Amino acid sequence: MDNTNAIGLNNNKAEHLSEKLNELLANYSIFYQNTRGYHWNIKGEKFFELHVKFEELYNDLLLKIDEVAERILTLGFTPKHNYADYRKVSKIKESDEVNDGVKAVGNILTSFQTIIVLQRELLTISDDADDEGTNALMSDYIREQEKLVWMYSAFLNR
Repeated sequence: MDNTNAIGLNNNKAEHLSEKLNELLANYSIFYQNTRGYHWNIKGEKFFELHVKFEELYNDLLLKIDEVAERILTLGFTPKHNYADYRKVSKIKESDEVNDGVKAVGNILTSFQTIIVLQRELLTISDDADDEGTNALMSDYIREQEKLVWMYSAFLNR
């Protein structure tokens, strides 16, 4: 009996990948909502600069949320969609610090660290499963996000 899914991956490995991708989806979703909150509520001298940057970031996060959910579907599984589920598994927590730009950027950097570590785990898992689709997606995300970490860190003069 063949134990592969529609794209030729081992079903057990694809299921493990989809579980990890659902964890990534949860973290991305909380990160997205936090960033929307920063965008809506930012105050202070850097308002105009940060308001625009936060909008760019949440628009990018929204695209990644959709891509991750679609990857889970491609693997043959169902993406989670409830924030109650997201809050249970997300390492990124909902933020109440939405007015202070420096704190918001600090939270963004912490969120990126969490996301990048999780995506590196997914690289290992997808490599073991011979899943080039997930591997390429994670690799692209990491490259983009490492540059954003550098830029947000430069903003904070770190």
